[in-house]
Amino acid sequence: MSERWAQKLNLDKFEQIKSRQGMTELHDEQGGPFFTIKSPRDESYLGETRVLVGDGLVRKVVYHGITATIQPPGAPAPFLLDSHMVFAFTDHASPIPHWTFDSVYSEPFYAFHLDLLPRVDLGSHRAYMDYVFGHLNEEFEAGKSSDGLSEAALSPRQRSIMSQWMLAYRVHADKYPAKDKHVQAYLNWWFQLLDEGLPQEVLDSIKDTDVADRDLANRAMIFNREIDPVWNLITPLVGDWTSELLRAQLETNDVVNPDQVPADFTAPSFGPPRGH
Repeated sequence: MSERWAQKLNLDKFEQIKSRQGMTELHDEQGGPFFTIKSPRDESYLGETRVLVGDGLVRKVVYHGITATIQPPGAPAPFLLDSHMVFAFTDHASPIPHWTFDSVYSEPFYAFHLDLLPRVDLGSHRAYMDYVFGHLNEEFEAGKSSDGLSEAALSPRQRSIMSQWMLAYRVHADKYPAKDKHVQAYLNWWFQLLDEGLPQEVLDSIKDTDVADRDLANRAMIFNREIDPVWNLITPLVGDWTSELLRAQLETNDVVNPDQVPADFTAPSFGPPRGH
């Protein structure tokens, strides 16, 4: 693997958010990253979790990075997985969307997912939809029309709890660096939303929604093991306990410390979704 573009782009955006929002990074007792991810088999280094906290609109930012050779069931041979993600969470009660970007390299392709997560139901709040996401229309069209893209394998359930402006695709490694312009455009618009807020008429139109309660329910679905099959790949790699720490860190704006996950935690197993 030459240039690690998945890591490079995610860490660049992480550092931009940290600097622009004046956030504080949490460290372990040795002054290292918040949590070091190790193999449950031999304690070898697999990656790290970094956590930012703040007292403004952006309350928590989580970065997970894992690099390892894996061989999922059915795969003909082991392959290198270089996986990195950033989730930037606004206050539970804020209508400003969360921002997320993740990128995974598995030779010779990159898979990426870029989105702003709506804080209200877009199907019944047109003013919010048009203002928050309408500004992304041109960038969305440009992003999904790039050469060499193939759609990421996401279930209808996963798509229904994100936004329709989500960019989730696979692309050959030589075309991936050019996608950074779309990532930066989504991030720049999110920064603008944070700086300027929403117009009063938009705020008035969403008064029927308990934004904080909806956020908790939405995140419980987004990071649900039964809904997102990524945990089926991560758990065998890092172990049940570590996978739960990684997952739980994303569900809440509270900081989840390692001692809050039971030492004997066992990840549940799920069959196919009902109706299939």
